[in-house]
Amino acid sequence: MYRRRTRPRGRRAPGRAPGRTGVWLALGALLLAGATACGDGGSGKAAEESAAPSAPPSADSGEADSQRNIVFVLTDDLSEDLVEYMPHVEEMRKQGLSFADYTVTDSLCCPSRSSIYTGKYPHNTGVFTNTPPDGGFDVFHEKGNEDHTFATSLKERGYRTAMMGKYLNRYEPDMTVGGEKNYVPPGWDEWAVAGNGYPEYDYTLNENGRTVKYGHEPEDYLTDVVSRKGQDFVTESAKDGKPFVLDISTFAPHGPATPAPEDEEKFASLKAPRPPSFDKLPEDAPKWLAQKKPLPEKQLKKIDRNHRERVRSVQAVDRMIGDLQDRLKKEGVYEDTVFVFASDNGFHMGEYRLTPGKQTAFDTDVNVPLIVTGPGVPEGRTSHAVVGNIDLAPTFTALGGGTPASEVDGRSLVPLLGGETPKDWPRAALIEHHGAKDTAEDPDRPRKGSGNPPGYEAIRTADATYVEYADGSREFYDRRRDPDQLHNTYGELSGERKKELARQVAALRSCEGAKECGGAAGS
Repeated sequence: MYRRRTRPRGRRAPGRAPGRTGVWLALGALLLAGATACGDGGSGKAAEESAAPSAPPSADSGEADSQRNIVFVLTDDLSEDLVEYMPHVEEMRKQGLSFADYTVTDSLCCPSRSSIYTGKYPHNTGVFTNTPPDGGFDVFHEKGNEDHTFATSLKERGYRTAMMGKYLNRYEPDMTVGGEKNYVPPGWDEWAVAGNGYPEYDYTLNENGRTVKYGHEPEDYLTDVVSRKGQDFVTESAKDGKPFVLDISTFAPHGPATPAPEDEEKFASLKAPRPPSFDKLPEDAPKWLAQKKPLPEKQLKKIDRNHRERVRSVQAVDRMIGDLQDRLKKEGVYEDTVFVFASDNGFHMGEYRLTPGKQTAFDTDVNVPLIVTGPGVPEGRTSHAVVGNIDLAPTFTALGGGTPASEVDGRSLVPLLGGETPKDWPRAALIEHHGAKDTAEDPDRPRKGSGNPPGYEAIRTADATYVEYADGSREFYDRRRDPDQLHNTYGELSGERKKELARQVAALRSCEGAKECGGAAGS
C-alpha cells in the first residue's frame, strides 16, 4: 500500500538559531513591501478594530536572541458557537487578533488538515476525502506531501518540532510504511499521535516510534495526556534554548464528544442555539437540500443533547490552553511565543433542517475560529481580510525566518499579525468538496439527514458565498444582507455576473502557487 520515499528526515541547524532581531527585521521587510494603511481585502469593512498593535522588538532592544516559538492548538469539528464556553479562548480574543473571515478548504477533517500542513488546496495535495482513492493518510503520503510541511520547513531552520494528538485519517500508531515499523513522518522531533482517539479512552499512542496503550482511568483521558506531554515539551525546549513549534491537535469536540470526568455533569440544562437558519430551508434551496422536512421533536432533543456533549468536551481543551500558557510563562518563553487556536472545520446542529454534521459550504461548516496572540500582534482586534487554512503553513515558515516555497498556495499572515493588510491580499477563498462515501471506517461518514451534498466547488469572500454543484445546482448568498444564508439569489444575478463567478471558480480550482492562486482569488 505504501512506498518508501527518498527524502531528508530534516536536520537541526548548527549553532544558535537566527536572532530575534534578524527575524523581526525580515518580517518588517515583508510588512513594508506588501502593506498599506489598514484595508479589508476588498470587503468594504474596516480591516481591524480597536487599539493599535504593539511594535516588534527593535534592533537595539537588548533582548535575548531567539526565533518566535509557535504553539498551535487545532480542534476537531469545533464551531463558533462553542467558543463562548471556553474562557481561555475568549481571553485570547481580548489579548490577540481574531480572523472573522477564516475559511477552510473543505469542511472535512483530512482534506482540511492536509491543507494546514502543506499550505496547499486539495487539488494540489490530492486529498479530497478521508479515505482512498482520493483521500486519507494513504494519499497524503503517496503524493509526497509529508516531505513539504511546516514541520520540515521549521526543522530545517533549527526548530524543535512536536506533534501530539490527531494527525490524519487512516494513520495508525502501529502501521508500517516503506519498511518502517511504527511509522513517524519526517520533520517531527517529538511524536505522540493516536489513531482512533475519538472516545478519549482505550487508545494507543505512537510515542516516537514506540506504541503505548492507554486504558480507561481518569488519568488516561486523551486531551489531558497530550496536554501534559505538551507542557513537558515546552519545558524541555526552554532548557534546550532552541526555538520550537508545538502542534497539539485534539480529537474533541468530534463525536462521541466524551467529556473529562470532572465535566460530565456540567451544563445539564443547556440547549443548542436556535439561529434564524435553525430548521429552515433557504429560498430556492439546491436539489440535495430542497426536500428536507422539518426536524421532529425527537431530533430536536438529540441536537440539544449533542450540543451539551460538545460543550462539555471542550472544557478540557480550554483548560489545556490555559495550562500551556501558564507553562510558557513559568519557563520564561511566553513573550517569545505566537499562540494559535483554530478548528479543522465547523459543524451544523439543526441549521437548514440538517441533523448534526458538516461537509456543506454554509458558514456553519467552513467559517471557523482563528485566533492568534503573541509579540507584536494587535490586542483585542478583528481582521476582516479573507484568510484560509492554506495560509497557516506559510505563516509558520515566515515566523521561523524562512520564505514559503513558491508552490505553496497560501500566503503568510505575518503582515496581518503586524496590523496591516496588503493591497494585493486575496479577496476570495476556494472550497473543494468531493461527495462523501458511506464507508464504515470513516468517522465522518454522513449520518441520515446530516447532509451529504454532491461534489462542489465554492468561493467565499468577505461578503458572499457562491457554490457550483456537480449536479448543476448553483447557490449565491449575499451575506451582507443575508448573513444566515437563507436567500439563494443566484437566479437574480445577471448573465455576466454568473459567467464571472464561473470563470473565477475554474481559475481557482486549477491554480498552483501563491502568485497564481492569489491572482485567481482577485488579489
